[in-house]
Amino acid sequence: KPSIDTGMGLERIAAVMQGKHDNYDTDLMQALIRASADVSGVAPDGERAVSHRVIADHLRASSFLIADGVLPSNEGRGYVLRRIMRRAMRHAHQMGCVEPMMHRLVPALVAEMGGHFQELQRSEKLITSSLEMEETRFKETLGRGLKILVDEVKGLDEGGVLDGNTAFKLYDTYGFPLDLTEDVMRGYNWSVDTDGFNTAMDEQKAKARKAWAGSGDNAMASIYLSAADRLGKTEFLGYGEVVSEGLITSIIRDETEVGEAAKGDEVAIITNQTPFYAESGGQIGDKGMILAPGGDTILAEVTDTWKTPSGMFVHKAVVTGEGISAGGSVNMVVDAGRRDLLRSNHSATHLMHEALREVLGDHVMQKGSMVAPDRLRFDFSHTMAVNADEIRSVEEIVNQRIHMNDEVITRLMTPDAAIKEGALALFGEKYGDEVRVVSMGGPSDMPGRGAWSVELCGGTHVSRSGDIGLFKVTGESAVAGGVRRIEAVTNNGALDWFNSKLSVLEQAASALKCPPELLVERLENLLSDRRKAEQTISDLRKSLAEGGSGGGDSEQIGDISFEKRVLDETPPRDLKPLAETILKGREKTVVAVISRLDGKASIVIAVSPDLTDRISAVDLVRAGSEALGGKGGGGRPDMAQAGGPDGTAADAAMAAISHSISA
Repeated sequence: KPSIDTGMGLERIAAVMQGKHDNYDTDLMQALIRASADVSGVAPDGERAVSHRVIADHLRASSFLIADGVLPSNEGRGYVLRRIMRRAMRHAHQMGCVEPMMHRLVPALVAEMGGHFQELQRSEKLITSSLEMEETRFKETLGRGLKILVDEVKGLDEGGVLDGNTAFKLYDTYGFPLDLTEDVMRGYNWSVDTDGFNTAMDEQKAKARKAWAGSGDNAMASIYLSAADRLGKTEFLGYGEVVSEGLITSIIRDETEVGEAAKGDEVAIITNQTPFYAESGGQIGDKGMILAPGGDTILAEVTDTWKTPSGMFVHKAVVTGEGISAGGSVNMVVDAGRRDLLRSNHSATHLMHEALREVLGDHVMQKGSMVAPDRLRFDFSHTMAVNADEIRSVEEIVNQRIHMNDEVITRLMTPDAAIKEGALALFGEKYGDEVRVVSMGGPSDMPGRGAWSVELCGGTHVSRSGDIGLFKVTGESAVAGGVRRIEAVTNNGALDWFNSKLSVLEQAASALKCPPELLVERLENLLSDRRKAEQTISDLRKSLAEGGSGGGDSEQIGDISFEKRVLDETPPRDLKPLAETILKGREKTVVAVISRLDGKASIVIAVSPDLTDRISAVDLVRAGSEALGGKGGGGRPDMAQAGGPDGTAADAAMAAISHSISA
């Protein structure tokens, strides 16, 4: 039926119903504006009214984006979020807020809207931490940028113009927005060369386009692209088979298409069909062999498999037989054992993804992965380190799913149908008219989810989750702002990991002569005994130094008492407190303590306060250091230290110091 779009959205209806002429005067926005005023200490009206409105509106937009799984980054939708957040943060900065404030407004937003939009309640912690982290970084950016800006404007005259290249450098290198640069310059009655800024921006974009054109798929040798145009898409048979026949349609050597290749040649072999999986979706390519018809003779060893954007599979291979020719029929055999390991790790990646979402929240989304035969790596959106308890929870969930031995089901359907069923898709990934959907686990508790784990995936997988055997996380780290990485092993790889750790545990227990279960207690006792022994040794050294026995003596040089101590195996860090202890309460005294350790010598000189106008510890320690074969030394007139490579010259060093005192 004919209709008219009045633009009468919910907020405008609310304004009409509440008798307001402005959306920002409705109760929803006013609650957020009041919260902004309370936290900032700046009145909600007057010259900063616009700032409060921007903060309220952008807080709401940012929070919903984060609740939907978007995190701030330098690309894609994450960059859009970062721009929204930083515009609000810039207004907070302009209001004079020294500390991050936006995260302190989240409770007000959740109280106002969380009842109807429960994703805000579920994600409140993530929203708060993301806003605080981003505003902290933005303030650091502002600090660096303002320092550079101030340095640049020092040479400008009243009413000067900041050149566009400098403004662009602030924007491109330090993330300093142009409008903020203009605001700062206006405060000094200066302006910015915006035309120059735009020119620099256009040049940067042109460079980026040029760099993109020579990277990734576009850097692929033209020979492969032309072959793909001519030969078309390779039929992949590897979901059900690891052995198949094939017809060699092209051989490429040194980026040149050839009719045949000889033994030892490194080539790229293209066939009409293949059981070899080509690297994609994080799963690395298959390895295996290409044999002559009948399977009696190995023609080539396949060391990797990849594909062109159009779907032509390329088998990187080394010719091992007498030769191989284009146009010939071959038998293609994938390394089945290696493929099984890849299946296990890829299926485990799906289970771990869902487990992470259960433990950390729905904001967790895949940002990258690597599936190899011996390990898996998974990058995902999350703002903080995954702690030990969370990792254990993920491991327990994944291993529980493995033990349930669920069937792994793969189906082909349209992308829209898959997503309606709850399948997780990679944002920015291009999908065709038909996609492969991999489901694991029984019916999900989540509405609209047909199984516990449902993902769009073109990789190879196990038949049942029990085939994975065992799952163990081996590492967790940061990749970038808002992106974490987990590394893990499965099956025999997990057993090998546990066995290696057990071997170390048993060796340690054997060395300490105790059962493995008592190892921690034994180590704690040893550490306690060591601390007591070190304290005893330190006390004995101090007593030895104070008493002057066993390598120490006193010498009277005029009215100055020279206390000398030579110690063995005493760490350099202990010499200063020893010298201070000996000097304590003495007048007209110089203390020299030398330690011989590993053939080298360290020396500390302490001078009583009543002598520092006559004698400098720095001069004395340099004389001693020179006798030890060292150079220089440093400190204060009352305390100095140095060292030398010749520990046997301690007596000579003491004599040199004595001579310097008497000089």
